[in-house]
Amino acid sequence: MGEEQTPSGPDLSEGVALSELADGTIVLGHADGEAVLLARRGEEIFAVGATCTHYSGPLSEGLLVERTVRCPWHHACFDLRTGAPLRAPALNPIPCYEVVRQRDRVRVGRRLPEPKLPASPDGAPVRIVIVGAGAAGHCAAETLRREGYRGQLVLIGADAHLPVDRPNLSKDYLAGTAPEEWLPLRTREFFDEHRIELVLGARALSVETARKQVILEGGGTYGYDKLLIATGADPVRLDLPGGDMPHVHYLRTLGHSRAIIAAAATARRAVVIGSSFIGLEVAASLRARNLEVHVVGPDAVPLARVMGPELGAFIRKVHEEHGVVFHLGTRPRAIDGKSVTLDNGERVPAELVVIGVGVRPEVSLAEKAGLAVDRGVLVDEYLQTSVAGVFAAGDIARWPDRHSGERIRVEHWVVAERQGQTAARNMLGKREKFDSVPFFWSAHYDVGINYVGHAGAWSRIEIEGSFDERNAAVRFIAGEKTLALATIYRDQQSLQFERQLELSGGSAT
Repeated sequence: MGEEQTPSGPDLSEGVALSELADGTIVLGHADGEAVLLARRGEEIFAVGATCTHYSGPLSEGLLVERTVRCPWHHACFDLRTGAPLRAPALNPIPCYEVVRQRDRVRVGRRLPEPKLPASPDGAPVRIVIVGAGAAGHCAAETLRREGYRGQLVLIGADAHLPVDRPNLSKDYLAGTAPEEWLPLRTREFFDEHRIELVLGARALSVETARKQVILEGGGTYGYDKLLIATGADPVRLDLPGGDMPHVHYLRTLGHSRAIIAAAATARRAVVIGSSFIGLEVAASLRARNLEVHVVGPDAVPLARVMGPELGAFIRKVHEEHGVVFHLGTRPRAIDGKSVTLDNGERVPAELVVIGVGVRPEVSLAEKAGLAVDRGVLVDEYLQTSVAGVFAAGDIARWPDRHSGERIRVEHWVVAERQGQTAARNMLGKREKFDSVPFFWSAHYDVGINYVGHAGAWSRIEIEGSFDERNAAVRFIAGEKTLALATIYRDQQSLQFERQLELSGGSAT
């Protein structure tokens, strides 16, 4: 997931002049062979590791916000005092170092031990059960232990595999540039060490809220004091003649990705049905495996409904430069063993078909439990459902978003993780509002796109910079307010915009 940065800059164990460290600035250097950064906030000076623990992003190029530092790549956030990962997608802390002030100089001393976990909160639940071991459920389990919770903790997942880094399933792993050992978020030993009872390959059949019980398919009952439902989403399946043939695949789990990789080993031509993010990332990964790739989509411009026509056209151009052939404004009619027939009569040869036309939130468990459901599971600002003591997070949760002023549901990995973190704290009685600004990233060959905010609709788009030069920003504007920002290699601008939305409590100007 990236490599450690080569130490550069001054030797901070020898120190730097205090005058070189103005308030709100970062100095990148090294100490004992490790990349370290010094950061100053007022009279406080911090020394922490300079490498993000998510994908090894350079924190020295990130953003200081109060007494935290944010990664420029995927907006992970760390506490400068303790090194703790405050916001996903980072799960591990960064190291902290002793700061030694000597007159007009500051130097980095010894590496400090990790802080001890806090005491178990007063009145903590005896048992917490989490249904769903994806981004939200896994992050909630880790956060509960990091917050000092010492009660019984059960994590139930329908997938038989350990929780994995799902974004990689359509990106580097599928492309063959990331080994499978990168995928698990944690080892089995980690869960054992932290006393997280893993129940994998098990699907919850029902929740009896009156009795506070989760009943599994095939038997098995788990009582709870607090419950988090994080059942995620399932791929939308197309009802097509031939849609159930063995060379037709969907992508959501590690098993799905493995199956596509196995099929790609013998296929020469692939058709991807769906010009969505997942569809286009699959297309890029299959091109990396030297397959001939055709993309079928109903829209005139891929991703235009999310990214706008200009950025969508650029993404199409990037894929075409890498050999992808598009069939847009059309839909599949049927699939046979050798081709996909489109509704315009065209037949596209294919030994491999991948369908990526979106996902549908898995709300059936919540519905049967009597929770309020409306295009997702309705939750309040604390992510609690209509039933006290039952929380929901991730792809299923529809929450009141103060930034857009709407009740929204989004299907972003980082949002799901951060909701898991907030839900965990609230199950311990923290009363923390979920007000994180939505964020996601998407990769297309050498083009990485960061998207901050939420723009369900907009009145106009403003474009800065150049797509072709891989240096651009796209603003999605309603009236005089910018609702969302998409950037290509403008990491600082992306971070700054995220902070503007946080401070405004709504939209940025």
